Amino acid sequence: MVVAIPYGSRQIRLMLKGPDHLYLETKTLQGVKSENSLSSTGSFLVENSSISFQKLPDKEILRIPGPLTADFTIKIRYAGAADSSVQFIFYQPIVHRWRETDFFPCSASCGGGYQLTSAECFDLRSSRVVADQYCHYYPENIKPKPKLQECNLDPCPASDGYKQIMPYDLYHPLPRWESTPWTACSSSCGGGIQSRSVSCVEEDMQGHISPVEEWKCMYTPKMPVVQPCNIFDCPKWLAQEWSPCTVTCGQGLRYRVVLCIDHRGMHTGGCTPKTKPHIKEECIVPTPCYKPKEKLPVEAKLPWYKQAQELEEGAMVSEEPSFIPEAWSTCSVTCGVGSQVRLVKCQVLLSFSQSVADLPIDECEGPKPVSQRACYSGPCNGEATEYTPEESELLYGSLQEFDELYDWEYEGFTECSESCGGGVQEAVVTCLNKQTRETVDETLCVTSRRPPQLLKACSLDPCPPRWEIGKWSTCSLTCGVGLQTRDVFCSHLLSRETNETIVLADELCYTPKPSLVQACNRFDCPPSWYPTEWQECSQTCGSGVQKRDMLCKQHLVDGSLLELPETFCSTPRPVTQQVCKNEDCPSEWLLSDWTQCSVSCGEGTQSRNAICRKMLKTGHFVINSSLCPPLPFSSLTRPCALDTCTRHNRPVHKQSPHIMAIKKVYIQTRKQKKLHFVVGGYAYLLPKTSVNLRCPTRRFRKSMITWEKDDKRLISSAHITITPYGLIKINRLKPSDTGTYTCTAGPVQEHFVIKLIGSNKIIARQPASIREEETMRKPSLNEALRTEEKHVNRILFNGSKAEKRGHLVDPSRWYDYIVSRLIQYRGWPGENLASWEAQESTERNASSEEDQSREYSLPFTMITEQKRLDDIISNLSQQPEELKDVYTEQLVVQLAQEVFKSHLEHQESVIRASRKGLDTTSMEHPVHRHVSGFTSSLRTSSAEAFLPTSVDPVNGLRRPHRKPAILRKISAAQQLSASEVVTHLGQTVVLASGTLSVLLHCEAVGNPKPTISWAKNGEEVEYNERMLLQPDDSLQILEPVEADVGFYACNASNALGSDSVSIAVTLAGKPLIKASRATVINTESPAVTVDIGSTVKTIQRVNVTISCQVAGVPEAEVTWFKNKVKLSFAHHLHDGLLLIPNVSLSDQGLYSCKAANLRGEVTESSQLLVLEPPRPLPYLKDLTAVLSSAGTSAHSVLTSSSGTNMTISPGSSALIGCAVDGHPTPNITWLYSGKPLSLQHRLLAAGRILQILNVSDAPDGEFSCLAQNEAGLLTQKASLAIQEYQWSADKLMACSASCGHKGVQLPQLMCLLDGAEVNISYCKEKPKPALQPIACNRRDCPSRWMVTSWSPCTRSCGGGIQIRRVTCQRLTVKGNSVPMSNEACAQVSKRPVDTQNCNRQPCVEWVASSWGQCNGPCIGPRLAVQHRQVFCQTKDGISVSSDQCSSLPRPLSTQNCWTDLCGVHWRVSLWTVCTATCGNYGFQSRRVDCVHIRTNKPVMEHHCSWRPRPANWQRCNITPCENVECRDTTRYCEKVKQLKLCQLTQFKSRCCGTCGKA
Repeated sequence: MVVAIPYGSRQIRLMLKGPDHLYLETKTLQGVKSENSLSSTGSFLVENSSISFQKLPDKEILRIPGPLTADFTIKIRYAGAADSSVQFIFYQPIVHRWRETDFFPCSASCGGGYQLTSAECFDLRSSRVVADQYCHYYPENIKPKPKLQECNLDPCPASDGYKQIMPYDLYHPLPRWESTPWTACSSSCGGGIQSRSVSCVEEDMQGHISPVEEWKCMYTPKMPVVQPCNIFDCPKWLAQEWSPCTVTCGQGLRYRVVLCIDHRGMHTGGCTPKTKPHIKEECIVPTPCYKPKEKLPVEAKLPWYKQAQELEEGAMVSEEPSFIPEAWSTCSVTCGVGSQVRLVKCQVLLSFSQSVADLPIDECEGPKPVSQRACYSGPCNGEATEYTPEESELLYGSLQEFDELYDWEYEGFTECSESCGGGVQEAVVTCLNKQTRETVDETLCVTSRRPPQLLKACSLDPCPPRWEIGKWSTCSLTCGVGLQTRDVFCSHLLSRETNETIVLADELCYTPKPSLVQACNRFDCPPSWYPTEWQECSQTCGSGVQKRDMLCKQHLVDGSLLELPETFCSTPRPVTQQVCKNEDCPSEWLLSDWTQCSVSCGEGTQSRNAICRKMLKTGHFVINSSLCPPLPFSSLTRPCALDTCTRHNRPVHKQSPHIMAIKKVYIQTRKQKKLHFVVGGYAYLLPKTSVNLRCPTRRFRKSMITWEKDDKRLISSAHITITPYGLIKINRLKPSDTGTYTCTAGPVQEHFVIKLIGSNKIIARQPASIREEETMRKPSLNEALRTEEKHVNRILFNGSKAEKRGHLVDPSRWYDYIVSRLIQYRGWPGENLASWEAQESTERNASSEEDQSREYSLPFTMITEQKRLDDIISNLSQQPEELKDVYTEQLVVQLAQEVFKSHLEHQESVIRASRKGLDTTSMEHPVHRHVSGFTSSLRTSSAEAFLPTSVDPVNGLRRPHRKPAILRKISAAQQLSASEVVTHLGQTVVLASGTLSVLLHCEAVGNPKPTISWAKNGEEVEYNERMLLQPDDSLQILEPVEADVGFYACNASNALGSDSVSIAVTLAGKPLIKASRATVINTESPAVTVDIGSTVKTIQRVNVTISCQVAGVPEAEVTWFKNKVKLSFAHHLHDGLLLIPNVSLSDQGLYSCKAANLRGEVTESSQLLVLEPPRPLPYLKDLTAVLSSAGTSAHSVLTSSSGTNMTISPGSSALIGCAVDGHPTPNITWLYSGKPLSLQHRLLAAGRILQILNVSDAPDGEFSCLAQNEAGLLTQKASLAIQEYQWSADKLMACSASCGHKGVQLPQLMCLLDGAEVNISYCKEKPKPALQPIACNRRDCPSRWMVTSWSPCTRSCGGGIQIRRVTCQRLTVKGNSVPMSNEACAQVSKRPVDTQNCNRQPCVEWVASSWGQCNGPCIGPRLAVQHRQVFCQTKDGISVSSDQCSSLPRPLSTQNCWTDLCGVHWRVSLWTVCTATCGNYGFQSRRVDCVHIRTNKPVMEHHCSWRPRPANWQRCNITPCENVECRDTTRYCEKVKQLKLCQLTQFKSRCCGTCGKA
């Protein structure tokens, strides 16, 4: 057994199982040879190649990582009779590769030429070019196609006209058409067609011809590719005259010659045999014969018979299948004895198409003509030698002996290509010395005699069942513990030829079934949000909400879920509230309160109104009386009874009871523990506030007072306490406490309405009363007012009497609207809505009196008179539709100013009283006595103001420090005269042509006193003789001009803060827009408000408001655009505010505000950029790409917020990925132990991957990646734990013997990491420990049978016997063998046999027949071949297969022999006269015959085929003819003619046609 492994091979692994041994032979590229016996286990170097060799008791393993630096040959030294098996695998390099050459020299030095590349086969080992067939050996080696490029395109120098005109002619011929030979004609006669391919080729300086584009040859017509052929008539039979009769008397025979004559009158083949006339017939000579008459006609003798036979010798195709031999090839040698071959076809003439068709050989009957024969090419010493018969016998006898000494024979078969399911074996053909039966070099055998390839089927049994395994699926999870599955089934291959496979039951596959499932992605998931189930909807119908909780959890690798604080989840928290998908609510009647009794005494009636309302699932209401069932009249009217009327003539002794009600509206703005109220008003309060409500009476006992809520009697409870002093206490308000509370004292009643303020500043409604949420959700005020007007007309006014009195019976709905607008008003001094929202969103444990952390300039409770709200409502109801929106805004602003001013006045009076030592609780102040809630708020505010304080220089009072607040006044600009305008802030001043002065007032309060400054369009005003700052801080503009148009801002500031209000000064014309050029970056606030023109950068889920303050006369209409596309009305609010709620990435863009009126338009834009803080990603694509390029040896880990750990061996490389995302893309900074990196590293993938080149540089510490952008920063961490891989030899292998004296145990080598076994490849860099074998099982063996080898067989064939000796022995611990009795072994096992049959195959021998006649093909002078049959038979004469005699020397079946028939040679005649005297078409012929040497008579030509046949035609007189038509051979002839170059010889011949016309 020999395994040859070539130079450069890699990953060699060879394992020998059995008693034999391996040894190495090497041969370097320089030819140096060496050997290695491989006698012991170890690692060593052979020819600079590292080799690992293991020598085990039952096998030997050889590993070479490579690449090899020499040719290795691994051989086996046999050591025993038992068979050994070898398994090996290695990767063989491709030694020869194609290499593209450089471009060949250009075809022209100037004026434009071409150059090509080629490809050459290159030997990588010897670095030299070799023959192309070496590269064709590798199928993957594809020869590169030649490349073509133009070159030397610069024009030629003008001084050399030849090169410029004909760049081809001076360097190489022009491209030309070249054709392949015509194909065979489709018909041999009678007319057919033939074709050829025509291509454009170019010849280079070296004479190489290559194809080029066809356009280069278009200067001459393209040659035809199809032409007619064989248009002549088909051959016909022509019979000659009969010969004379062969006898002179009686009956004889006569002959004639019948020829097949073609259209030229020449004898040829191709005539139909069936129509051939006969060539002999009987003839009778009338002369009587005197001899006995012959019974049969006498056969003719020469010359007639011979002539007729020879003419028929050439085989012709007929309609019957027949063998048609082609011409013999030339002799295989130029001197001496060689061989000739020819092709013999089985053909038939198709009569319908007169064409010849090829048939399989077995379709032709009769003997097949020989296809090979010997030939003699004369003596090899160059001298003509005549041999005598004796010399010829001596010469050709030795040739015959040499020829017959070596021959091809089959020498068994190769191994089967498959072990089961059907394979093939190929017969091995070798060249043998027939005498010695030894294999010799193949060149000694005649190649033409090599037998054909012989294949036979083998291993036809079906393959045993085996497991078919599919690919693993993708992992089910990206982290935690996912699963991968694959298909595994038991299959059975029946036949490889048909590839037929059947699926079997699993139990039919005997090997263990491979696993179907495996774990994957086994690492902790990053913390993420896990939602709970949605709760039930807050309402069963209509518009409701449902909520859920969001928990931050981490999915661990053990499958558990770890709940973490919310800060661990870095991704945005998902929504926890959504709108329910409810159905519409059923319609219902809503009733108003009962009116007062229609009489003041006695019996009267009360009435109330009703509306039918239906709540839709969208939250809106539909009011339609037809939707509800009709109400009975009694439900809308009821009787009432008062005191009996007194007669006028009787004096009144007793006055009726009286309730001292206070008609005020209270609005709570701050959290407080408890508030005190008196009946008669409205209170809009915050939830969880405790309320004390008093009902002060005169002329009525307080213990008799009764309380009702929404017409239902109130009963004291833990939540609502009713005291005997006319007081109720409500503990911590909740939504169910809203409603109308009625205090009844005998015949009189007073009401107090409590409503809650929601978190969104919308008045919360009581569940049973009329809800007006749809009013607050309307997009415009006009629609809301129209709705309100309908309800006022239908419900709120109680008939004509009420109208006459001018009282609103139930103004609750109007109050809700006005209060909501007041709460949403943004113009409070130093205050905005954000502070309210911030305060409401925080639960406080302490009361508002205890919260002194900051100073508020707003009262804790705003108070106004009911009458003031009634006046506003009456005013609004009388306004035209188009002005209601404007008037509402103005009236609300005025109301806010009044409330705030009243609050300041009361606060200062309380402070003055407290400074004088007065007790505010004992003051007889009507307002504060009855409105104790407001008193408590003042008391709290004043307490806050005590520290720090300042002294008022006028009154000597210490006033509280306060931020500046500018007073807004809604009054219109005052036109004092035709030329002077005076106005307050918040207005628009329109300049007229006669305006001489504009005075802008700015009033501000604050402590310390604010400093006033003015700015125009964001820039500080420069004061001059026209722009004056008055002593009261007003700004006066004298003789205003167009340049003074703009927005003027009054800025009030002190140490505590600032306030600013704008006023517009404009002309009657094109509108103005207040713009800013600031850049606002928001990363925390939930809401952002900016002026148009600003650039806004904000995080997601923020409400962004863009203000577009517009001034202009006529009034301008505002239109909003996003990225130049108009926004719908639903996107923006009134007053030029655009609200972009819950901003996301899709909201990014350019927002434009266009203000337009009749005089023109103006546009300002703001850019909105949405920021996304850095957030972690579950994977990093770049890390996968880097790993694939770095190979599997690189360790990788992703950072996480909690820190990721990875164990790694020292000295290795590690990749740490920082998988983060954000907008804009975060900048990444890497830290080690909190400090910048100082160890060796590389940054990959734009810094997102950190490669640690040697982890031993970082023994302890944590790697951090800091991702930061404008929206925030994120820190991810990872730690590397370094642990050593080490060899362990603690475990022992199984003992090599169970008894005796040779048993040993070898330690089992394992690779450990932290005590756990890992793949052995991790320890390959570590030196292996020395392994010492340990003796084991050293004890006496039990008795067992011992046998000797079998003796030789008594007979070589026909059946013999073999014997051996069988004894019972016992092997001792010392290695001695002790004979035992047979009974001792018989108890253990059965006695082996000692006799067996052998060589049972029959005795066979080769038997040869006698030699045949010496009439085979001629192979030399008087030399032919004779044959005999050789077959295999038994001694009994029975023929058997030749395979059974394959081990015996086979006798010869052919030999050379001498015959006079082969004494022939070629005879030639003289040449005929040439057919032309000049030109290219002259030829001449001569006759060539094969004639016998002795008789000099012609014989069949195949007898002379062993010598080359002399030529029978040749070209002649190839000289140019004069005065013949010529043609151009270059495409530049017109240029030659124009330049008058035809006189030059070289041009005259190339341009013969064109120059001839000149």
